[in-house]
This record gives sequence, C-alpha cells and structure tokens, in this order.
Amino acid sequence: MKHPILALACLALPTLASAESYENVIRATLQPGWRMADGSHMAALHLELAPGWKTYWRAPGDAGIPPQFRWKRAKGTKSVRIHWPAPEVFHQSGMRSVGYSGSVTLPLRVQLNTTGDSRLKGVIDIGICKEVCLPHRVRVEAVLPAANTNPTPSIAAALADEPYAAEEAGVSNVSCSVSPASNGLTLTAQIAMPKGTGREETVIETANPEVWVGEPKTWWDGNRLMAEAQMAHMNGGAFALDRSRVRITVLGGSMPVDIRGCDS
Repeated sequence: MKHPILALACLALPTLASAESYENVIRATLQPGWRMADGSHMAALHLELAPGWKTYWRAPGDAGIPPQFRWKRAKGTKSVRIHWPAPEVFHQSGMRSVGYSGSVTLPLRVQLNTTGDSRLKGVIDIGICKEVCLPHRVRVEAVLPAANTNPTPSIAAALADEPYAAEEAGVSNVSCSVSPASNGLTLTAQIAMPKGTGREETVIETANPEVWVGEPKTWWDGNRLMAEAQMAHMNGGAFALDRSRVRITVLGGSMPVDIRGCDS
C-alpha cells in the first residue's frame, strides 16, 4: 500500500516560489449563472488549463492533490454545494489519479436567504499537474443576479455530465464486506449491474475524511462488478466504517455511475 502522506509530499516538491512561474497555466472564473424556481442560485466555477495540464477531482487518488474550497459568503448566502461532472482516470509512473484535463465547469448550487442579488467569493486551493505537480491557489468572485432566470448552457451541460445515479444505471444491489488488514481494513464491494465494457475502474470514498482509501482493484465476476480497496486511518489507529455512507463511483464503462451506500 502506498503511504498517502508520502505520495502527496512527493507531488508537492516544487516550492511556492517556483509556482509563481506557472500563473498562466490555469485561468479561473466564477460564472454568475441563474436564479432557480426554488429560490436557490446555480452558478459555476470554470477552470481553463493550458494544453497538457490537468487538475483533480474531489477524490484525486494517490497521485493527486485534493481540492480545497473556502467560500466567503456575503449576506444572503447560506451554503454552496459543488456538483462534479464525471472525471477522467490518468495513469502515470505506476500511479493513478482522477481529474480533468483541458477545462472543466463545476456547477455550484448556492442556497440563499434573500430574493435579491447576492455575491459569492471563493479561495480555492487545487493541484495542477504536467511534468511536475504543484499546489496552486485561485481567487474568484461574482455577483449572483436575481433577475436572470435563464439557464447558462455551459453550466447546464456540466450538470448533465454528472455520473448517473445507481437506479438510473440499473444497479440492483450493492453488497459490501469488511475484513481486517495488517494496518486497517479491506472493503470488498459486489455491485449487481448491467455488464459493462470490461474497462471499468472504481473510486471508493468514506464519510470520514481522516480515512485513507487505496486504489481499488476492479474486476467482473459474472454479472457483478467487484471492487476491493484497503483503508487505513491517518493516525494509524482503529476506526469504524459506516457502510451505509460508503460512496462508490464507477468510471471507464459505458456510463459513469454514482453509488451511495451499501445495501448490505
């Protein structure tokens, strides 16, 4: 098992001073979007990357840097929820990462307690990678106009690119078993779903951010997609796993699938 802290430390070798020469690699904008019928507002963070560069998904893998979002909400803004379009899987130097290349639009559902205009500011720490990988900080700001109720096509397209829900993809059952491992636990998931391409890969997440999840092994056993991953607590201690809050994303098949919780 690769040690997660060591993997991230290796990726972040460039110093913050050296990162200054990479300012033109990425351009971030906050798209103002539109006011929805329920009173919330749909905006988006748009990231444009230079050719050959990529950034990372919410669960970036051992070879990625997890994004961190800090929203400075103005009066009238209660919360911000990020919608994640289906990412790509990258393999490089024997390690796997999950993210986006070229450009990506991340829709933001903003809950409001005002009927008028609001303002949203964000400080986002992300990883960007080509031959080198390094942390990078972007700042964005936009007014969220109450008068605009017409959907923005690019944001609507990004919402349509989210993984399918389990029931939409024909997942009929998800069974998860847990067994002890030398330094944590091993989770084995059996997913009953329509047979795919044979190129499926999975990402497994838990509800506890202090639990590290290794790269899963993924294979087909008849009509069941199997996914097995090692888990360890960051402090090396014992931990409990709530299987009802395990999240499994299936990528690389005929359709991306977002599975929330194990049935058993």
